[in-house]
Amino acid sequence: MPISAEKMSRYPGGSIYSKVWKAFRAFILFRAANRCEGTPDRPHCRARNGEPHPETGSKVVLTIAHMDHDESHADPERCRALCQRCHNRWDAAHRRRNQADTWRGKYAVADFIAELCQ
Repeated sequence: MPISAEKMSRYPGGSIYSKVWKAFRAFILFRAANRCEGTPDRPHCRARNGEPHPETGSKVVLTIAHMDHDESHADPERCRALCQRCHNRWDAAHRRRNQADTWRGKYAVADFIAELCQ
């Protein structure tokens, strides 16, 4: 999924295309030996970048995951190189919470307007 412009501005250097972010990403991939570092609940993935994923068969593209879901830092201790499968699994609960907050906000405004119109 593409990163929105609003989210892009949160990354160190202001974009995933900045020199700061590119250098940080290169460091993380080097540290990971170009393999998925896995998550705390799934530490043994080790899928290799650019090769078929051992479980899904799809081409692996390593991404940099902020394990604390805070994109504003470039702290190697709080980031990992993850394959798409591990990254999506790691972010799933966080995305569900964000979606629920968004829906609550939308419905709260709609409920408020409905009350005003009565």
